[in-house]
Amino acid sequence: MAYRFWCGECGYKTHWTSESEGAAQQLAHYIKRHPTIEPGGHVQVNHKNPAGGAGCVGAAMLLLFLFLLLVLLASCHH
Repeated sequence: MAYRFWCGECGYKTHWTSESEGAAQQLAHYIKRHPTIEPGGHVQVNHKNPAGGAGCVGAAMLLLFLFLLLVLLASCHH
C-alpha cells in the first residue's frame, strides 16, 4: 500500500510513499513550518498503488504474456 500524509495546519501533503517514509516527511514538515505545534492531520491510504516498485512485476508479466501470445500465433500460422 502507498500512503500520503496531510498536514493539519496547512495544505502540505507528502508524495505517495511507504508509511514510515511519509511519517518522517510529515514530521520534518512540522519541525520546519510549525515548530510549536504537535504533528497532526490525516493519512490517506491507496490500496491499489503499492509503493516500492511493484510496477516492475506487472510490466514483466505483461511482457511474458505478449511473448507467449506471439509464440502461440506463430505456431498457429504454419
